[in-house]
Parts: sequence; structure tokens; C-alpha cells
Amino acid sequence: MAKYRYIYTTFWQDPKVLEEMTPEDKYFYIYLLTNPNTTQIGIYQITKKQIAFEMGYSVESVNSLLDRFENCHKIIKYNNQTRELALLNWGKYNLTKGGKPVMDCIKKELSEVKDRSLIAAVAERIPNEKIKQLFLQYANDTYHDTLYDTSNDTYHDTSTIRGQKEKEKEKEKEKYRYPDDDADFGEVSSFYQSNIGVMSPYVSECIMDWCQTLSPALVKEAIKRAVEQNVRKWSYIESILKSWHDQNVQTVEEVKAEDERRRIRKGKAHVVESSPYKLLTPDKFLF
Repeated sequence: MAKYRYIYTTFWQDPKVLEEMTPEDKYFYIYLLTNPNTTQIGIYQITKKQIAFEMGYSVESVNSLLDRFENCHKIIKYNNQTRELALLNWGKYNLTKGGKPVMDCIKKELSEVKDRSLIAAVAERIPNEKIKQLFLQYANDTYHDTLYDTSNDTYHDTSTIRGQKEKEKEKEKEKYRYPDDDADFGEVSSFYQSNIGVMSPYVSECIMDWCQTLSPALVKEAIKRAVEQNVRKWSYIESILKSWHDQNVQTVEEVKAEDERRRIRKGKAHVVESSPYKLLTPDKFLF
């Protein structure tokens, strides 16, 4: 699956970036925001050796940069035991909107974090209250299988029946997440670019919003219909999505069912219009 990470143009105007960061700092920060290990929640596992290899640095240089970003710039936290890194400002720019696909992804990734203190640290700067509360719920959840104790760098096994049941419920939800197909935002984006053209940042944001509002499957279906009509414009695709939203359409199956009903109605209307008789009154006809 293709992954996209947003870097706002205001990044270069941020006072901290302008006044406090060296060119090397800026390069390192962009790497931390966009490397392949990044996640939707801004907390991910990565080793110092991997960072060094991908950036062409020595491990000693990476150690120095991580220390500067954590203790001087105060915009990350790194756990040397779990090899997890948290981007403290991630939520400020990337966790502003919810929606079922996004929330499902967040839940899944939060459940995989070993150092729960990192979740709490990122939660502090999340503007969306619903997402923030979800982070805090996982940060304070003592029913996960393994919790990491940062005070003495040890793991504690806290498996419980309740924790196991919650995991089983999550697995069941996974089975029924998207009844139409398994399209996700990455696939929809790739499909758009393959059939419509290069996707601008604006269109990318719109597509993500519609994936959250309706579903990735419906967005993909709208793109298909634009291609079939040879109207390769985002405005046309969005008009289709708005129509479905106004009709409270939930699945592709519902869309196709409505298409069939419309075809039948159109067929009946054509039969009436093609009749040689035009009804004037209940008992009079014009030939």
C-alpha cells in the first residue's frame, strides 16, 4: 500500500525551524516525518542503525541528532529499549480529522505501541478532542498484553481475560470493515492518478475527506464513473459523491441498486412517451 505524509509549506516559516534548526537539523526532521516507518499516529519503531543507513550518517551522528531533538528542540521522544520514536507535534498537523477508516487505523496502531508513555506525550498536542481522548484511553489502558515500564526499563506481563476478549473483538471488526471491497486511501489515490492524472495536494486532501465521510470504496466507484463518462475532472467526481452523501448512500451495492431502479423507471417512462395515445380526460383520447 502506498503511504503519503503531508509536509505543510509553513514548515519553513516555523520560528523553531527558522531560528533554532541548522540545515542538518532540517534534513533530519524531514526524514523523521517522512521515512517508510512512519505511521498514522506519529509513533513508530525504528533503529538507529536504520536511520544511519538511510541517511548516510554514522550511528554516533544519529545519537547526537536524536539527543538534540529530544532535549534541545523537545519535539521527539525516543525509547532506546523498545526502539520507538514519537513525533510530539504529529497530531497538530496530521490528526485533525476523524472518520471511521482513520479511527480504525489509529486504534490498530495504538494497540501495537509498547511504551505507553509515548502515546500520552503525543496526545498532549492533538487538537481533535475525540482523537485525543482515544490516545489517552490507550495510554492509560492497563489491559494490554505487555506494558513497558520506563522507570526501570523492564517489561511486565499483564495479560488478562478482558484484554484477550478486546483483541478478539478487534479482529472481528477487521473482517467487516469494508463490505464493498478492501480499497483504502492509498489504493484510491493510485487509482485516481492512473485514470485521471497527477493528484494535487488539494485533491489529495479532498479524497481523504471523502474516504472518511463515505468510504474508500465509494470514492473509487465515483472515479470509475467519471472515467466511463470521459469526464476526468475532480469537480465531476465530487458532484457524484455529494449526490450519494445527500441520498445517505452507504455502500457500492446501494448505488448499483439505485442505478437499476432508475433504469427501470426510465424504461417505463419511455414506454408511456412512445404510445400513440395522449390522455386528455379519463374517457377521451386524442389520436
